[in-house]
Amino acid sequence: MKLLDTLIEYFSYDFVIYAFVVGVLVSLCSALFGVVLVLKRFSFIGDGLSHVAFGAMAIAAVIGLTNNMLVVLPITVISAILLLRAGQSTRIKGDAAIAMISVGSLAVGYLLMSVFSTSANVSGDVCSTLFGSFSILTLSKTDLWVCLVMSVVVLALFVLFYNRIFSVTFDEGFSRAAGLNATVYNLLVAVVIAVIIVLAMSLVGSLLISALVIFPALSSMRVCKSFKGVVICSAIISVVCACVGIISSILLSTPVGPTVVCADIIAFGVCFVLGSIGKLSK
Repeated sequence: MKLLDTLIEYFSYDFVIYAFVVGVLVSLCSALFGVVLVLKRFSFIGDGLSHVAFGAMAIAAVIGLTNNMLVVLPITVISAILLLRAGQSTRIKGDAAIAMISVGSLAVGYLLMSVFSTSANVSGDVCSTLFGSFSILTLSKTDLWVCLVMSVVVLALFVLFYNRIFSVTFDEGFSRAAGLNATVYNLLVAVVIAVIIVLAMSLVGSLLISALVIFPALSSMRVCKSFKGVVICSAIISVVCACVGIISSILLSTPVGPTVVCADIIAFGVCFVLGSIGKLSK
């Protein structure tokens, strides 16, 4: 009862509700497009863009912008386009491009924050950016509205282009032969993932975003076989883990991002066992 009373008390504060809503929306969007990334073997894009977002946030901090979205979002989207092109290039392989951009972004970001930062706690700022803020007090009403609007756009794009995304994901060659511009839809996926990563930075930090995108998809693939089933299961797992992670972080006073990711890891373990039992029973 004491834990329940504590939880009810916390949810009487607006900032807790903001964090909860943002966590659910970001997790839902991440899960839907995470399935596409895993199936198309584009997982490296999500990991690389998270590092790019860190570097862009460092630039915004050095410039002194109060709204770092004005810098972080355009840079991350442009990087998503460049990474997609690099992955299709014969001169620079995708894994080499991602390694180059990831390490470079982290190094430049940390260097800028160390040299030009006006904060006395540079290590704390870097840790918060990489792993998410320890406190959910950092999410404002503006963050909530930005996340709400962009999440609606992301979900609308997924629903509107569901059939074409499905086609390009499973058989890109056939899609091209049927007259579908696969390049455009690959680009759409990359840009949307960039938007999701920017949204998720305030919750889980730049280093943990790829886990939020990939774990629910991998978990659902252990227990579901159809694309629609995997997408729905991934969305459910991701939202449940986000809720459990946020609530646990409140009750246990742990960082929100790592707690949510740990919930995703546990869910993957459960799905892995269930999938293995299902195969043995056949």
